[in-house]
Amino acid sequence: MKTVTIRELHSKTGELVRQAATAWRDSSNGQRPRGRQDSPEAEPAEVPYFARRKVSAAFKRLDESGKTGRGTDSTVGISEDREERG
Repeated sequence: MKTVTIRELHSKTGELVRQAATAWRDSSNGQRPRGRQDSPEAEPAEVPYFARRKVSAAFKRLDESGKTGRGTDSTVGISEDREERG
């Protein structure tokens, strides 16, 4: 069995196909040549940091107290700043 690299396959596709066709025609023992693609197994994607992090107990208490989420919308401040410059 002949093994070729991807680079060789790209550069010599026509020649390799002709060789395979010739080998197919000339095989007299009933065993036909066949291609096989060996590729490394896909590694599982790493889970991003933000998906792995845990909420601290202190933040959980603060969030449950209702004291979070009361800040000014940043777009309001940006719009006001633009109006002053404009």
